[in-house]
Amino acid sequence: MKTIKIIYRLLPVLSLWLAFTSCSNNENSDTSAGLEDGKSTVIKDLAGDTNGSMGEGVDGKTKKGFDTFLFRFSDKKQIWIRNAADSAQYLKTKDWDIAFTGPYNSEVYVNKGSYEFNPGYGGTATSAVVKIDKPYAEVDTAPSDEAFAASEINKIGWAVNESAAGWFFYSLNTHIMIAIKNRTYAIKLPDGKYAKLELINAYQGNPPTVTNLNWPAPYFTFRYYVQNDGSKNLNTK
Repeated sequence: MKTIKIIYRLLPVLSLWLAFTSCSNNENSDTSAGLEDGKSTVIKDLAGDTNGSMGEGVDGKTKKGFDTFLFRFSDKKQIWIRNAADSAQYLKTKDWDIAFTGPYNSEVYVNKGSYEFNPGYGGTATSAVVKIDKPYAEVDTAPSDEAFAASEINKIGWAVNESAAGWFFYSLNTHIMIAIKNRTYAIKLPDGKYAKLELINAYQGNPPTVTNLNWPAPYFTFRYYVQNDGSKNLNTK
């Protein structure tokens, strides 16, 4: 009975491993072209830690935790946290905006030094994030500072239901991650500017649908817009 309970607890982790195990894909075409609006920055197929694995025996991979990487909106810089020296150099600074952590880098944090489990914990960054259930193009204005201050969102990852803060659903039946459509995140950045973010895909090539649970991942497609004049205007139309 004890063994059965242990296996039951491991099922979600093992299933997530199956969903992200790497192999080739040829079933769907890239749909990233439609993301361009002339104002936003579109990131296509940004590779996460593709060498890691949740399980043993996966060709070319090592069973280990997935290395965190940071991303800076201003210059599209990806910063890897591989060791203690990297952590000391980057994590407690204001030089990054979002962090990709957890299994297959699927858990996203904004830079918030006050939250214990944030990669930047102990730093001086005071970012905040608000979930907006509207299409990215329709989010024209950042929420009030009061809304950012009241937000209890600390991590953006697997959404267990519609009201959860996460950016994707994950099915234990199909073992496939599906990004939630018409979900946008407004962010107050470490430098006080306002931005909006849409996390679109974690599968290589940004396929419109994924039917192969072994599709190569993580390769992130997302887009964002930063209002550099300091206002709350997030119009990208």
